[in-house]
Amino acid sequence: MSKPRVVITGMGIISPLGTGLSINWSNITAGVSGIRKVSRFDATGYPSRIAGEIPDFEPEQFFPSKDARKMDRFIQLGMVAGMEAFTDAGLDIDRQNAERIGVYIGSGIGGMESIERYSYVLRDKGPRRVSPFYVPMSIINMISGNLSIRYGLKGPNLSMVTACSTATHAIGEASRLIEYGDADVMIAGGAEAAITPTAMAGFGNAKALSRRNDEPEFASRPWDLERDGFVMGEGAGVVVLEELAHARDRGATIYAELSGFGMSADAHHMTSPLPDGEGACRCMNNALHNAGLNPDDVDYVNAHGTSTPQGDIAETLATRSALGHHADKVAVSSTKSMTGHLLGAAGGIEAIYTIMAIHKQIAPPTINLRSQDPACNLDFIPNAAREMCIRAAISNSFGFGGTNGSLVFKQYR
Repeated sequence: MSKPRVVITGMGIISPLGTGLSINWSNITAGVSGIRKVSRFDATGYPSRIAGEIPDFEPEQFFPSKDARKMDRFIQLGMVAGMEAFTDAGLDIDRQNAERIGVYIGSGIGGMESIERYSYVLRDKGPRRVSPFYVPMSIINMISGNLSIRYGLKGPNLSMVTACSTATHAIGEASRLIEYGDADVMIAGGAEAAITPTAMAGFGNAKALSRRNDEPEFASRPWDLERDGFVMGEGAGVVVLEELAHARDRGATIYAELSGFGMSADAHHMTSPLPDGEGACRCMNNALHNAGLNPDDVDYVNAHGTSTPQGDIAETLATRSALGHHADKVAVSSTKSMTGHLLGAAGGIEAIYTIMAIHKQIAPPTINLRSQDPACNLDFIPNAAREMCIRAAISNSFGFGGTNGSLVFKQYR
């Protein structure tokens, strides 16, 4: 028996390229960089002093001040994206459907900003000055919790933590809840706000971040010979997944179909991928098998593409292994060249860019690709978006601990 079909009926996004789907799509296809010098704290003396910060974000524009103060920044960002996705989907909650609509939103790190801040408060002012909201403002499942409360959603209420694969896994697992009959609609994705002193110091001292501090806009350069590490970003990407018949019955707009989801483990190293990309290859193969598609059905890949020396080569090899001879005919891009790496939120915003690529038949570019590494020998859509036929596309996310996730989207027919 065939599995139920799951479609995307709503999307919400906040990223270094702006707040909202329209401005994000406009900027990502125009090749705009969202990378700037860090302004959220004094980064003097840090190995990397650049990041993809969200421009002009004021939480009071979206929440009452008293509510905003009870949320860490990552929750605020996840809520903003979730609220946009909910509105975009045109959902109407009533007694009959509330139990069939759920939330599945995660974060790779969670409330690091609040953890840092209240550690100082505890040290300097004592235990009585720590906020009674400290725990709920920091824990990762509170985006799902707050969205559920805001809209009265009584279906599955879950979260996910798998490092940089978080949002991809959340979307994939949420689709399976619909396939299994546990829900008709799931709001799923990821959020991250880790541009904080300890996170930037930790990643920087691990030599993971780009040190191109004098040229922020050119620092994230996947597949390029001069790449020297990823750039930290922040934001959230959330989609509304819906069982096809349910979406059609209510006349919802359908952007694309989520036809496949795959997972795998490298079982190799805490932070480094398998050099030959074998784990990532298995992940893509699993997703294609789940989708019932062949490699030659794929026209576009939104790559994990972090701009790290090892990771980019491993993903290139994985893509070639997974797609075989067809790999030379597939367009591949890394939108992280513009947004930086949003860690647990990356898979959410990149799923949205992939869905929009199918919906609009435009593949986003990889910017800053000036001298392509010969070891990275695919068509990476250098520096300018491309109008093209996109029947099906893969969105990849690979995380610390060797965890991998791939989503396959295709045109809705």
